Parts: sequence; C-alpha cells; structure tokens
Amino acid sequence: MTHAKGLGTPESPWELKTPPGTADYQAYKDDKADPPALVVQVGKTQLRYQLRCISDLHAMLKKHADWMILGSADEQKPAAEGTIEAWGRSSANPVKGWYGLKKGLRGRFGMYVPPVLEVLGLAELEHNPKNNRMRAIG
Repeated sequence: MTHAKGLGTPESPWELKTPPGTADYQAYKDDKADPPALVVQVGKTQLRYQLRCISDLHAMLKKHADWMILGSADEQKPAAEGTIEAWGRSSANPVKGWYGLKKGLRGRFGMYVPPVLEVLGLAELEHNPKNNRMRAIG
C-alpha cells in the first residue's frame, strides 16, 4: 500500500503520485461541496468527482473479485471497455453516468481515483509504466 503525506482534507490534502509514478498531484475530500466531492489538483487544473465514487468503486471491485485495468482517458476520448475508466462514465454504474462533475474535466477517473482507494487501504494498485490494474482489499 502506498503511504501519502496529508490527511485528505482541504487543509492537508493527500500528496499522491499517478499509478505509473510519473506525476504528482493532490487530492482531498470536500464534504461541504454540493454534491460532496473528491477534489483532485493537478498543477493548475482542478478536477472534481462525486465523493461517493470511493465507496462505489470499492463495492464494484469487491463484486468483480479480480484485477481490473485502469484504462485512464480524457473525457473527449473513448474509454476502453471493461476498465475502471469505462465504469466511471458508464450508465450502468450507481450514478448512471459520469462521476466527474465538471464538463470537459470529467475524464481521467482511472488515473486519479485509484491511488485514493490505495491510500485508504481499500484497494491494491499496480505501479508499472503502463496497463496498471487494481483490485479490492477486504
């Protein structure tokens, strides 16, 4: 499990790395947002995902019961079928579509959300140069 500096709050965000370890970013839970959000800060760009994505993704991974490819992609690009990215924008997920909250910045779910689950001890995540996978813990 990856350990991160920070508490996952706006005052003390987690300091994370993307699964391949090529980029740093910060993330925190914003319970006061409407709807509550997982806020991801990558340089000057801020992405927001519905906070429930953490528990929903963990539940889906537990049900899947095996490794699943992350498959990160920008919103404007199609997500590979059967990936975490595809699930994060699918009409079959619990929110019936995108977990991303801001049009134009709703993608990259498979890049930025999995390390949060890893830090919380909810998932095991690979850290290879490409084609990383994750699976639920517990």
